[in-house]
Amino acid sequence: METAYKQKPTNLVKVVLFGPESTGKTTLAQELAKHYNTTWVPEYAREYLQRKWDQEKKVCELSDLLPIARGQVHLENTLSEQAEQLLICDTDLLETKVYSEIYFNDYCDPMLERYALENTYDLYLLTNIDIPWEKDDLRDRPDERETIFEKFKASLEEYGRNFVILKGDRDQRFTQSISIINQYLDLS
Repeated sequence: METAYKQKPTNLVKVVLFGPESTGKTTLAQELAKHYNTTWVPEYAREYLQRKWDQEKKVCELSDLLPIARGQVHLENTLSEQAEQLLICDTDLLETKVYSEIYFNDYCDPMLERYALENTYDLYLLTNIDIPWEKDDLRDRPDERETIFEKFKASLEEYGRNFVILKGDRDQRFTQSISIINQYLDLS
């Protein structure tokens, strides 16, 4: 069962879009995958929690986090087989860990925490909160965006992750991302 949380080894460069909700991660992941003609890994939590909301009108509970983590890793492992050099991930288990701590009083299931720290990525693109909030069924806490952003940033710093903060509008973030990824891939 524990292997359900573990990444399969690959030679891919893995880039994670990381940060608070409503900061353009999904759109940017799709645009980057198209630009680099590669695969992107969607955020499993969004699909899982939207389905839960639509069927039961319930929000995320602590018991949802391990199924979300398994689903995220399964998606990544499956879709990584379709990528050649670069894999764009619209979240990772570290993001799930941060949200667990935000929503459940600093608690994170030990299994989730273990694999959030053990699974590896080459580069994190931390999306800033300088774009407008867009409400939907799942998003909340628009007045806490700054605090939540700081928690995301602190987690990357605490665990020594290689990251760059993306700022500006959609086009600026896209341009910044390409420049950063090209440097990382030595394509500049």
